[in-house]
Amino acid sequence: MKSLHPVNQEETEIPKPAGLGAWHSLEVAEVLKWLEANQKTGLSEKEAARRLSRHGFNVLQETGKVAWYVIFARQFVDILIIILLIATIIAASLGEWIDALVILVIVIVNGILGFIQEWKAETAIQALKRMLEPKCNVVRDGMKQNIEAKTLVPGDIVVLKIGDHVPADLRLLETFNLKTDESSLTGESESVSKDVEPTVLETELAERTSIAWMGTAVTNGRGFGAVVATGMETEFGRIARLTQTVDREITPLQRQLAVLGKQLGIISVSLSILVAVCGWLLGKPLFDMFLTGVALAVAVVPEGLPAVVTITLALGVRAMVQRKALLRRLQASETLGKVTVICTDKTGTLTQNQMTVQNIWLPSGEIEVTGIGYDPAGHFRKDGEKIDPQRHEDLLALLQTGLNCNNASLIKSDRGWNEIGEPTEAALVVAAYKAWIEPVKELKGSIEFSFNSERKRMTVVETVDSAFIAHVKGAPEIILERCARVLENGGNRELTERDRKAATAAMHRFAENGLRTLALARRELPLGFPLDENKIECKLTLLGIVGIADPPHLEVPSAVQSAGKAGIRIIMITGDNPNTAMSIAHKIGMSSGRAVTGHELDEMKDDELRETLAKDVLFARTTPEHKMRIVKVLQQMDEVVGMTGDGVNDAPALKQAEIGIAMGVRGTDVAKGASDMILTDDNFASIINAVEEGRREYDNIQKFVRYLMSSNTGEVVAIFINILLGGPLILLPVQILWMNLITDGVTALALGMEPAEKGIMNQPPRQVKEPILNRRSIITILAIGGYIGLATLWLFQHYLDLGGDDAVQHAQTVAFTAIIMIQMITIFNFRSLHAPMAAIGFFTNPWVLLAWTGNFIMQLSAVYVPFMQQALRTVPLELKDWGMILLVATPVFLITEIYKIQVWKNKELLGKEGEGNSV
Repeated sequence: MKSLHPVNQEETEIPKPAGLGAWHSLEVAEVLKWLEANQKTGLSEKEAARRLSRHGFNVLQETGKVAWYVIFARQFVDILIIILLIATIIAASLGEWIDALVILVIVIVNGILGFIQEWKAETAIQALKRMLEPKCNVVRDGMKQNIEAKTLVPGDIVVLKIGDHVPADLRLLETFNLKTDESSLTGESESVSKDVEPTVLETELAERTSIAWMGTAVTNGRGFGAVVATGMETEFGRIARLTQTVDREITPLQRQLAVLGKQLGIISVSLSILVAVCGWLLGKPLFDMFLTGVALAVAVVPEGLPAVVTITLALGVRAMVQRKALLRRLQASETLGKVTVICTDKTGTLTQNQMTVQNIWLPSGEIEVTGIGYDPAGHFRKDGEKIDPQRHEDLLALLQTGLNCNNASLIKSDRGWNEIGEPTEAALVVAAYKAWIEPVKELKGSIEFSFNSERKRMTVVETVDSAFIAHVKGAPEIILERCARVLENGGNRELTERDRKAATAAMHRFAENGLRTLALARRELPLGFPLDENKIECKLTLLGIVGIADPPHLEVPSAVQSAGKAGIRIIMITGDNPNTAMSIAHKIGMSSGRAVTGHELDEMKDDELRETLAKDVLFARTTPEHKMRIVKVLQQMDEVVGMTGDGVNDAPALKQAEIGIAMGVRGTDVAKGASDMILTDDNFASIINAVEEGRREYDNIQKFVRYLMSSNTGEVVAIFINILLGGPLILLPVQILWMNLITDGVTALALGMEPAEKGIMNQPPRQVKEPILNRRSIITILAIGGYIGLATLWLFQHYLDLGGDDAVQHAQTVAFTAIIMIQMITIFNFRSLHAPMAAIGFFTNPWVLLAWTGNFIMQLSAVYVPFMQQALRTVPLELKDWGMILLVATPVFLITEIYKIQVWKNKELLGKEGEGNSV
């Protein structure tokens, strides 16, 4: 924020006290003096209005939002699109208006398809917004008011209570047992106790207990705070601004298609010039040769490729949504298929972000509690056997004390069970519910001695019949030293040294397993006993110790295992403490041998970090800068990085990674805006499903790229050799466009709908630098394309030799139809890159059959419908012509299938099913 000083008619601002962000180090009186604020009366409406005009609204800038016209314009920033636009201009300049119009329509349709899908994703993201509360309570003109949070200004006095979202950065002025959930900002899963005492200037953000940060939530207690920063000047805003400094990386597919486009552009221009010059030197008219060169250039560039890629990715987006993943950019889906490393936050991503009682130690034995999160479904087990808690008095006593010594509550909504209050206390409420203990709305005559960092315990005294009962919970070491007795199997007896050792051992055992521990105790007192905490909180009866944790999502362990089989590394990067992080890692099956803290990371040079990242490691107590540095170093190691997260602290790294994956339910607006993909169910396992979908899409893109290129190679071979032979044009420009867009494009699109091939998730990710067309695929393209071209040329020459009326146009129609039919037959060769038709099944992709039938009908129309004949310059064919075409088209399919069957059998014998490519 822009700092304030006492009201001055000439000046309105001076530098912040003690330097940037020093509010946590000032005493309350100093803070109020600097802000010119009064804790009791707050600001006047007039002063608030003046400060609002100076500082602006308390909102974050839309870092991830892109204007609609920018989304539309970027659909045309593609080398293939640019080549097509140039071809449009050339065709129009030559008077070939039909050709020019067709090409232009292709370009526009492609752009509209891409725009519609990306715009739908952007609007869907807007619908997910619900991070900050729109209202807050403040003191103005001496009265408590409920105002829109965006109108807050520095110096406003904000009233906080349990359940509130903190609407701006606040310097706390008064607190009563105040705790906040800062997991969205720091990654720390446990609530943080807040107070008004200043901390030293150099204190790290997570330790500044006198500040309540914008976007965090009040989980316990109440308090007052003075606004010290709003909007982009808050800690939220600082991270949002850091996110803006990260440039968006282009995806591997974009890079590969750009290279392919440039190569095709060079080839098309070179061939056009070569053919035009050769024809002219052989005595052909220069204008005719120029027209032929343009036709050849059009043949080289697969006009349908941009549209097919766009539509395939768009259909992939729809498939992703069904798998609980919303993609914000079309190209992000194929990048998922190449991800080699997934860097993931812990809290709310791997874990539920819902504290849960998992173990209970009682003097009579240890009990396991089943169930996850705030859903009260679950039961109790002892020695592996399910027990009835109503038959265990000591267990019921512990659970009742945990429920009574508590300020949290549970509510059920359409989205499930949620807590109001401190998560650790909510976990005790859930445990009591699992034992069918009914909550009491208000304890009779209750008095509370609250928890703080010095006491490390909380006591609630209630009046029951003719006695007081003191319910106590707190740090085990603090409670144990105040206990004199123990409850065991319903009997109250003296606490022995053996009991103390057993309780201490249980506490350490729970802590080693990453559980947070609380001891519970109680004491019965006669009415009239002095209600003094020091006199009450002694000679307690120990009830037991509970172990509480934020458990992993149920699907995460299997997802981690699947990622390992797919050759994908999982690296945890969290703001939580190392012990908790290691415990969660082991529970979900991550092979993390070492936890590196943020402080250790600061001491490492990039070379050391690279060596560390080459090992099984996780990172704890990290800052946003740490996360972004880790992602950058991984990228320097040629890794394709996916970064998951839900908090503001994750946003910069989300944007830096090739794939940023935000949580849709718990994710902050800043995180969603920086991401490429949003998980609508906040489930880490959905990422692995999305990776499989991404691999399927990339495989299918490879299939139809090879199919389109082999088809276009056939056209080039036929045209080029025919020119060298000195014959008339074998294919007209408009016929080439018809093939490349209508027939090739529709059929290639059907290839994009192929199901995932067997074993796709048992293969390692493709190499980052692997081209979309490798040596094997180029050989395949040349072989099949060569056959298509030579077979078409033979038919053309054969019909020319037959002579007769309109011999040239008849031969052109036969060649035009033949090349399309051969291409339509080869589509079945490209349905799998390695498996024969017998293995994948003829009917597993009905879209191919539908496209094939549709294309055949369209070609019949091109040959027999009068206005189509005029547009495409064709003549009707006889039945014997179709027989000749079928005879020439069949061998290419049979030869390819025989080869694939032989290779497939060899792989089955070697036990390598699904590896490598045959086509």
